[in-house]
Amino acid sequence: MPISATDSRLPGMVRTAIQCRAKIIEHVSMARNTRRMRLECPGVARQILPGQFVMVRIPERNDPLLGRPFALYDIYVNEAGGGKKEEPQGIDFGYVVVGKMTSLLERLGPGEEVELWGPLGNGFPPPPSGHLVIVAGGIGQTPFLAVIREALRRRVYGLPPRELVQCPSRITLCYGVRSAEFLAGVEEFRQEGIDLRIATDDGSCGHHGFVTDHLKQLLTAQTRNDPPMTVYCCGPEPLMHAVGQLTEAVNTPCFLSLETPMACGFGACFSCVTKVKQDDGGWDYRRICVEGPVFSSSQLVLE
Repeated sequence: MPISATDSRLPGMVRTAIQCRAKIIEHVSMARNTRRMRLECPGVARQILPGQFVMVRIPERNDPLLGRPFALYDIYVNEAGGGKKEEPQGIDFGYVVVGKMTSLLERLGPGEEVELWGPLGNGFPPPPSGHLVIVAGGIGQTPFLAVIREALRRRVYGLPPRELVQCPSRITLCYGVRSAEFLAGVEEFRQEGIDLRIATDDGSCGHHGFVTDHLKQLLTAQTRNDPPMTVYCCGPEPLMHAVGQLTEAVNTPCFLSLETPMACGFGACFSCVTKVKQDDGGWDYRRICVEGPVFSSSQLVLE
C-alpha cells in the first residue's frame, strides 16, 4: 500500500512510495561482476522517474538487516497488442557484485522474491533542449538508459506521466570503465542511436584514458553558435568532482547523481549527507536519499 509522507516514522519519503514483495522475472549478466535484475512491481514502475532509486533487501534475512539502494535502469512494459495501451509492469536495476548483499542477490533466480520500497529520491530533471552530455563511470551508467529513452520520447515515466516540453537536439554518452570486460549495457545504448564515446583505463576499448578526456574535448569544442550544453553525471566520487569542476569553469549546467551509501533510504538516519552551499557563503548538510540523489553541481561543496 502507498505510505503517506506525513507518517512520522518515514520523514521525507516520497508521498506515494510503495513497500512490497517483488518477484524476480529475469536475472542476467551484463558484464564482468555486473548483473541486471528485473522485478515485477507495477505500482513502483508506474511512478518511478529516471534517476530515482529503490531500496532492496532479501526477505527472512537479518544479515544484512538493512536494504541497499539501486538506481532505476529502466522500466519494462507489458506486451500490448490489439490496440491495447502499454502499461509498466516492473523495473530493471543493475549492480556490481562487491559485498555481502550483492553476493546474496547474485544467487537469486527467477520466481524468487525480494522486498523493495520506492520510488525514492528526486531523480534527474526533465531532459533539456540543446546538447545533453552524459558522463558515466563504472556502474554509474545505470540511470542513463531511462534518461535517454525519455529524452528521445521513446518511453514515458512518472504518475501522472511526465510530459516533455522540449527534447535535446543531440545526446552524447561518455562512458568510462577499467577495461572492456566491465562495459555494461553498451548495445542497448547503441540501439538508441546516440553518440557513444567509450574510455577505458587500459585502452582495451575506445579512448585509452579517463572518461573526462571526452568531456574536456566536448567543452573545448563548444562555440557560441552551438546548442547550449547540459551535463548529467553519475559515477565514483572523484569523477563527479572532476566533472563538476570542469563544467563550473565554463558555466555549463551540470547535475550529479551521488552514490553515497545509504542506511534507511528515506531520511531518518542522516547517514547519507552531503555539503551544500548557503546564500550567506557558508554550507549545510542535505540528505542524499531525500533532497537528492541528484543535485546541481553549483549547489555542492566539491572538496
